[in-house]
Amino acid sequence: MRHFPVYLDLKGQRIVLSGGGDAALAKLRLLMKTEARIEVFAQSPAPELTAWALDGQIALHRRLIERGDFFGAALAYAADEDDALDARTAAFARAERVALNVVDNLDDSDFITPAIVDRDPVTIAIGTEGAAPVLARALKAELEERLSPKLGLLARVGQGFRKAADALPFGRARRDFWADYYFNAGPRAADGGKDALKGALDDLLADHLSRDAAAGHVAFVGAGPGDPELLTLKARKLLDAADVVIHDRLVTGEILELARREALMIDVGKTGFGPSTPQEKINALIVEHAAKGAQVVRLKGGDVTVFGRLDEEIDALDAAGISWHIVPGITAASASVAAIGQSLTKRGRNGSVRFLTGHDMKGFADHDWKALAAPGEVAAIYMGKKAARFVQARLLMHGAAPETPVAIVENVTRPEQRVISTPLATLPAALADAAPEAPALILLGLAPRAASAPENNTRETTTREQELA
Repeated sequence: MRHFPVYLDLKGQRIVLSGGGDAALAKLRLLMKTEARIEVFAQSPAPELTAWALDGQIALHRRLIERGDFFGAALAYAADEDDALDARTAAFARAERVALNVVDNLDDSDFITPAIVDRDPVTIAIGTEGAAPVLARALKAELEERLSPKLGLLARVGQGFRKAADALPFGRARRDFWADYYFNAGPRAADGGKDALKGALDDLLADHLSRDAAAGHVAFVGAGPGDPELLTLKARKLLDAADVVIHDRLVTGEILELARREALMIDVGKTGFGPSTPQEKINALIVEHAAKGAQVVRLKGGDVTVFGRLDEEIDALDAAGISWHIVPGITAASASVAAIGQSLTKRGRNGSVRFLTGHDMKGFADHDWKALAAPGEVAAIYMGKKAARFVQARLLMHGAAPETPVAIVENVTRPEQRVISTPLATLPAALADAAPEAPALILLGLAPRAASAPENNTRETTTREQELA
């Protein structure tokens, strides 16, 4: 992010602008919505500038801008649409250390003016770092259509009621009250104008004051395999409302960004054969925050019901008398098989699929290797990178064909996704050659085939498969 978006208080501040043509008019139509004192310098001003000056909306000086005109200014605009004049204005502004915007010149500007959706006092600024102004205008047009013209009225009336709402306890109680106003009671009363909104606020506050404090609750939420677009709508809503988010290492930063900005974020990541947060501590953290009345999201990579120690955490909540519910997510097995263009089950090939772990708390995990070694069997092996040699040996020992296909999918659904294809005979060697550092899932009995995903989403590693051909 090159340009950091801020909202600058311009009440009573001076803004100076050099220019009298179309570029100046476009900027002034925005600037005149502020409470700033605007001074325009133009030798040949457009008729609109003269009219605005007569109305007292701007101060118009029919001359070139000079260095002394920048003294005490909060912002400056160079809008002469002439490179030499704009450079002259820029030199004066920088000499006086005044932040400058040169219209349609990103490199010489200290700041940029975004596209703005105005529902005063609600304003939405849309910026693209100057890279895509057409996109910014399209987003502005879409938001203008979606947002009610009465949104500003709702906000102004709500602003005047904030002191009265302080009678509610700080935190969730107040947030619930304001959410109820802005998304339910307020829009219903808005057609009646300011008086109707004030009455709705009085009634709503009385209702919320009579309510008991909300009890803490825990939502076990599946974050999916990593791509934020694969997060469920229910999961996104819970993240937006959470007081506390307790998340695993596998949850991507893009998904964590969707949480409410004020939420307490707690990383309880586990690393295979490496640093990990003890499960007992995770259980205690979940219980501790929910017991204080927090709405807790326990966010786990993939699906919470698959190898996520869900039962242990639920048992801890049940013992503490705390309510909970589960929101499933897309598990890594489903995402990985989609990444290689296959399906987990297929008529005539396999009527069942197994989800396995390569190791458990005691070490390498044991399974029904004889059944897994049968032709056509399919299994998704989680946490299997370090157990690859063990898995291969057990399968071959029980009669699995050396040419049984295996696909390893690393960082599934993420930009750096990688697919490694190998026969079972060279599984450990293929993993050693590829050296995947990120989470990877092993698909036994499946080989990659062309999928319809964009090419830059998947990078397939050259394997040792050709050596056996």
